[in-house]
Amino acid sequence: MRTGTVSLPLHGGKAPAWLFKRMVRLAGGITEALIYEYGQDEFLKRISDPFWFQAFSCVLGFDWHSSGTTTTTCGALKMALSPEEHGITVAGGKGAVSRKAPDEIEKNGGIFSLSSNKIEKLKYSSRMAAKVDNSCIQDGYQLYHHCFFFTEKGDWAVVQQGMNTDYARRYHWLSDSVKSFIEPKDGICCDRKEANVLDMTAGESESCRSVSLDLIKDNPEHLRKYLKPSKQRMLADFETGFGLPSRHPVLDIDISERGMEVLKRAYELQPSNYEELISLNGMGPKKIRALAMISDLVYGSAPSWRDPVKYSFTHGGKDGFPYPVNREVYDNSIQVLQESLDSARLDRKEKYDAIKRLGEFVMVSD
Repeated sequence: MRTGTVSLPLHGGKAPAWLFKRMVRLAGGITEALIYEYGQDEFLKRISDPFWFQAFSCVLGFDWHSSGTTTTTCGALKMALSPEEHGITVAGGKGAVSRKAPDEIEKNGGIFSLSSNKIEKLKYSSRMAAKVDNSCIQDGYQLYHHCFFFTEKGDWAVVQQGMNTDYARRYHWLSDSVKSFIEPKDGICCDRKEANVLDMTAGESESCRSVSLDLIKDNPEHLRKYLKPSKQRMLADFETGFGLPSRHPVLDIDISERGMEVLKRAYELQPSNYEELISLNGMGPKKIRALAMISDLVYGSAPSWRDPVKYSFTHGGKDGFPYPVNREVYDNSIQVLQESLDSARLDRKEKYDAIKRLGEFVMVSD
């Protein structure tokens, strides 16, 4: 299931070398203690919790609301975690490094002696988590960071981030209880709600998903009349003698000939469900959006256009809106971090500074 989403203002620059070096050491110490005390599954659960992840970033020494909390914290964890020592590894990262995730899953899966079938499932999970947040939920945030955490047992978590002109939005996933990547998501949190977000994972989009699948299985060639013509015009597109278009597109969406070839290949494969459809190579945001809009305008099966964000922060709002903070869950997050710090094999000053930062974060959050 997806466990949360967070909006963060964009900050330029990068962490200085002296800070990042210490972040790697501190991230490794906390993680080692956390795994020792609670196990690998609990580490994945914590990483997939947006609030705990935010507090963890603050303990490492990063600004509490910066977009860099995601990329730098994940980068520190990637350097700190050793497959052989911790039984956990991180694939992917920021920018071009994110596209190396499949190869890194393959490599580290071999270190864990995972079966080829298990490795392929991990690669599929990494790809689908990114595709759902970038294509099935079109909220205006283009993914540029994707980190895939997985254990020697094959359990996994995802921390990825998208960006628009002003903000970054972070998305968390946890393999526990994932039955389908296309299903309504709970626990999505953010303090910035966007207008007109296409959410093909919403319960309200179920009929639209079904019609979108039928449109492909019934030969997508007949969809041309609903789409905006490409720039390359053919003589057959005009009525003889008048120079008028033979058709008027319903949608202002231009699907290229290469895009139509993707739809035709999908038709030939006859996907059995919507997840299988969108998992196909080439099924990106534009094609998913076109199918959704045709399903709505022509067949009356409307998708959800509501941002799936439901509330301001994972544990509730400090002012009691939209509901009071769950103090038990909140305190548990802090306690686990505190115990991990106490158990970590760190220099006294490092430990003192980290605990001080945790205390400052708790006071700000309160």
